[in-house]
Amino acid sequence: METTVMKITGMTCMGCVNSVKKVLTALDGVQSVEVALDKAQATIVYDAARANQGRFKAAIEDAGFEAA
Repeated sequence: METTVMKITGMTCMGCVNSVKKVLTALDGVQSVEVALDKAQATIVYDAARANQGRFKAAIEDAGFEAA
């Protein structure tokens, strides 16, 4: 398993946090997700053979937020 931290902009409330967590958790290969509103970031533990940062970024952006 690998871990990555992605910066997320556009989150303003816990509803935003829950939306980001939901879309990331739904991706194949993602084991766990922690989203911190105060740090504006998501920490993702995943199987690198099944998921990657490009997929995470696309899922976050599809949910209406910006990811880096």
